[in-house]
Amino acid sequence: MYRRTLTAALAAVPLVLLSACGGGGDDADGGSGSAAACEPSGEDVELTFVTWVPGMDQVVELWNQKNPDIQVTVQETPAGNAGTYNNLFNGLEAGTSPDLSQIEYDSLSSFRLQDGLTDISACPGVADAEGQFADWTWQQTKLGDDGVYAIPQDSGPMALYYRKDLFDQAGITTPPTTWDAYYEAAKQLKQATGAYITHFPQADANWFTGLLWQRGASLFELDGDQVRVTVDSPEAQEVAQYWQRMIDEDLVATNLQGFSPELYAAWTNGSVASWPSAAWGYSTIRDNAASTTGKWAVADLPQWAEGDQAAGNWGGSTTAVLSSSDHPAEAAEFALWLNTDPEALALENELGGLYPAATAGADLPALEQGIEFYGGQTIFDVFNAAAGEVDTDFTWGPTMTDTYTAMSDGFTDALNGQGTLVDTLTAAESASRESLEAQGVPVAD
Repeated sequence: MYRRTLTAALAAVPLVLLSACGGGGDDADGGSGSAAACEPSGEDVELTFVTWVPGMDQVVELWNQKNPDIQVTVQETPAGNAGTYNNLFNGLEAGTSPDLSQIEYDSLSSFRLQDGLTDISACPGVADAEGQFADWTWQQTKLGDDGVYAIPQDSGPMALYYRKDLFDQAGITTPPTTWDAYYEAAKQLKQATGAYITHFPQADANWFTGLLWQRGASLFELDGDQVRVTVDSPEAQEVAQYWQRMIDEDLVATNLQGFSPELYAAWTNGSVASWPSAAWGYSTIRDNAASTTGKWAVADLPQWAEGDQAAGNWGGSTTAVLSSSDHPAEAAEFALWLNTDPEALALENELGGLYPAATAGADLPALEQGIEFYGGQTIFDVFNAAAGEVDTDFTWGPTMTDTYTAMSDGFTDALNGQGTLVDTLTAAESASRESLEAQGVPVAD
C-alpha cells in the first residue's frame, strides 16, 4: 500500500485504485473517512486551522460571524518548511493534528504519502468547484487520481519586477523580452550604473524551480509504473548554464540571501535592479523598500525564444483537510469559502498579499487598480496573463525536501566557487533517485 500510494501521488493519471485517505471514523468501504462518508455532522462544530498568512485571523473572524454553527480557530505558525510541516507530521502520528492546514503545492504529495490528507471530492460543493480555479492549481490538488485532497488557495505566477529608473539610466528603455536580452541588459546596466541586474539567492531551490518550470523542465515524470527522475534534464541544464554564465561574469549578486535585510537594502540603494519573482512578491518589495515608491515596474518574464508565452510559478498554497479531522464536510465547506468568497479573497490579498488561485480573484477591485508603489501600473494584468501560461503538467515528487536540500547545498557551493550549477543538478538528481529508492519506489533508468 505504501508504494502504491506514493506512485499515485506522483502520477498524472491513476495507476492503481487506492482507498481514500483517512478522516475520522470508519466507513462501509473500509477506509478511514473516505469521500463516500463526507456528510455534514448535523451539529455545531469547532475546527482548527493552521496557517502562516498574515491577517488570516481577521478573515476567519468574518467566517465566524457568518457561520455560528461552524466556528474556526486560527493557529498562526511559521512557514511550512520552517517547522510547521514537521509539527503536522508529528501531530498526525500522535492524533493531535488540526482539522485544516495551509500546505504548499509541492508538499501535498508528501502528506498524501503519509495518509495525512482527506479525500474531500464527495464533500458538498467540492465537485462543482473545479471550474472556479486556475486549471493547473486544481490539478495539483488531485495528486494523480479521482480524489481532491485540498482546495487551491493562492499561486505564484512569475514576472519581472525591475527598477525602471535604473534601467532608464542605463539606456534600457523597454524591459528585456528574452533571457538573451536580459543577459545583455545585465552587462549594460552594470557598466552604466554599477548595479547588478538581480541576485542569485543562496539556498533557495524554490525560486530556481520556478525558472525550471517556465523552461518546461519538470523534475519528475512517469514511465509506466516507474518514476523517472528528470532533475538533470537538458532543459534544466540550459537554465543552469545560463545563470552560471551570469555568475561567472559577475552580472548577478551572489552574496545575498533571499528575504534578508541585506537584499532589501540592495533594492533600496539601487545595487540590485530587478527580481524575477511571483505575484505575491509585489508586497515584499513594497514593504521592504518603501523609499523607492514609484521607481519599480513589472513586465512579463523574459522568454527563452522571442514570441514564446510561458510562465513559471513560484510558491502558492492550498487549504487541506487533514485525515485526523472528525468533520471533513464542515472543514471542506470552510476551505471552499476561504478560497472563493469575494470578501475573503479581498481581505487575503489586502492583509496577506495573496494572489488568489480562484479565477474570480482577477476581478477583485484591488487587482484591477493601479498600484501607487509601482507608479500607478496595473501590475496584476501582467500576473493574470502569466497565470494562464503556467504549464499544467509540471510534476512534484513526494520527497521534495531531499531534492530541495541537494539543490540548495549545491547552489551554496557553486556561489562559493566550489562546483557549478550544472553539478548541482547532477547531484540533486542522484539524491532524488536515492531518496525514492530508499522508500521502495521503482525508479526508471
